[in-house]
Amino acid sequence: MIKSLFKLIFTGVLLVAGWLGYFALTPSPLPQTPYEFDIKHGSSLRTVARQFADDKLIIEPWSFEFLVRMFGKANDIKAGNYMLDKEISPYRLFLAITRGDVTQSQAAFIEGWTFRQMRKALDENSSVRHDTLNLTEQEILQRLEAEETVAEGLFFPDTYFFSSGMSDISILKRANRMMRNRLGEAWQGRAPDLPYSSPYEALIMASIVEKETAQASERPMIASVFINRLRLGMRLQTDPTVIYGLGAAFDGNLHKHDLTGDTPYNTYTRSGLPPSPIAMPGGESLQAALHPAKSSALYFVAKGNGAHQFSNSLAEHNRAVARYQKRATN
Repeated sequence: MIKSLFKLIFTGVLLVAGWLGYFALTPSPLPQTPYEFDIKHGSSLRTVARQFADDKLIIEPWSFEFLVRMFGKANDIKAGNYMLDKEISPYRLFLAITRGDVTQSQAAFIEGWTFRQMRKALDENSSVRHDTLNLTEQEILQRLEAEETVAEGLFFPDTYFFSSGMSDISILKRANRMMRNRLGEAWQGRAPDLPYSSPYEALIMASIVEKETAQASERPMIASVFINRLRLGMRLQTDPTVIYGLGAAFDGNLHKHDLTGDTPYNTYTRSGLPPSPIAMPGGESLQAALHPAKSSALYFVAKGNGAHQFSNSLAEHNRAVARYQKRATN
């Protein structure tokens, strides 16, 4: 009886050890490539293990937790931003998070930047492997498996951390995936009866809002003006789209002939939204485009202090223009 019990226990131990060894040393495919995750200060081993399981990086959390505890490293988990660019075994994963193999290089994309500015920042980043240097915009979109034909506005402005030597394609994929996720979430929770036929049209509006004001508190009102105009069939008449359409021909000053010269982005000569975004909108501009302020405003004019005066009628707007233009010349 005792021998049978001993054999049963011994067999059980072997099975557990075999399973643990298989689990610890078998590489798992990444949920996405690259796979980026954050470990917050004070996170417990159990929380981290569940995070990995939820992302399907590991099969289930208890084996990973047991593995780390077996090595006495449960209290050695380091907070920080981590990035994986190839499949990894649970053993290697636990070594990474207990050694603190956090990412050290970074690329910052600023709200309101154009795709051209974004590419320039990547090209000048010495920590990046430059795989897009000789690629056209359309070739880059193909590498990203994007359906759009214009890259403008498809990337979320943020700071992206990565291991030195990572391909710029991988960084662009992350920024593109982030924008799609943020836009998708905002679209799902959008206000009712907005004059957009697709999330892409909301993205275009968000990019205009981003370029029209640097004040976050004004963005819902700016969006409201343009949405009210769309509903009434009025032209948007927004300078940033005209400037974008001029491209390299813009000399830093917007002239009267610029407003009358027709381009696909001239919202003084063409009705509706321009054909693509004109910049990278941030999260606040996305929210404003999909949750505009409730107003009847159709016009706004800069006050000269970074803020704007909003008006419901042309007569009211003309008075505001005269007031603030006079103040600007004094």
